[in-house]
Amino acid sequence: MDNLIRGITKDGSARIIVTDSTLAVNKAVEIHTTAPTATAALGRVLTAASMMGSLLGEKDDLLTLRFKGDGEAGSIMASADYLGNVRGYIQNPAADPPKRPDGKLNVAAAVGRGNLYVMRDAAGLPEPYVGALEIQSGEIAEDIAAYYAQSEQVPTVCALGVRVGKDYRALSAGGVLLQLLPFADPEVIDKIEENLKTIPPISTLVEEHGLEYIAGLYLKGIEFDIFDSMTCSYRCACSRKKTDGALLATGVDEIKDMIAEGGTELKCQFCGKAYKYTADELKALLDRAGGES
Repeated sequence: MDNLIRGITKDGSARIIVTDSTLAVNKAVEIHTTAPTATAALGRVLTAASMMGSLLGEKDDLLTLRFKGDGEAGSIMASADYLGNVRGYIQNPAADPPKRPDGKLNVAAAVGRGNLYVMRDAAGLPEPYVGALEIQSGEIAEDIAAYYAQSEQVPTVCALGVRVGKDYRALSAGGVLLQLLPFADPEVIDKIEENLKTIPPISTLVEEHGLEYIAGLYLKGIEFDIFDSMTCSYRCACSRKKTDGALLATGVDEIKDMIAEGGTELKCQFCGKAYKYTADELKALLDRAGGES
């Protein structure tokens, strides 16, 4: 299980979330068989969604983060619950453009230009809230910070990192989400800005230090409390009931065609689990839904 902590400064000026998402990212690598740059891109989106999801209020709430760019990675999506459990996929897991001049993986080139979407499906809302923003850099962290600043007017620092090994798995992965709260003390803001100048890459910090130590680097010189610590993981919520619904949504005629072909199979894009339906099972599904087989 991965770990995630949440904290707040004692004066209420800022809140911070720090997570080690290494296991979740490697589960995604195992499921999707990603190339190095695809691993980094999907890993960053998974980590961001996990932290953002942990800000949800209820157990049935769901946050979905989607980057729809024109780079070779295609669409990258992750969904998370209020505990930070996350699942995701990348349209082209083989995406691996040439490295940047500094030798680092070129996530921005894999993502490309386009839009990012944040959808919150929360209890009490008549329909999901969807926010959108043009992709700013494609590096993911900068885009998340820009989304919060422009769409929700919340000044945000976001750090995301995935260190990819020779076997294409993540040696370390993690993230930080640091947000200013209303009426933040200017002195706290100044200290945070000064701290940011000397903080090492988050993937290095996660590999070498604990989460509270990392929070302390970002909030150096500022009193804060860790009020929550939780475990989270890559967790898919697919089920036979959901694939039943997906089939019914295709319409009676489509299902009749599947019956004529002897059955069908639906595969979950998040975990790869296959749901097979025989012709008789499809007929029974139609009968339960009141359709004619």
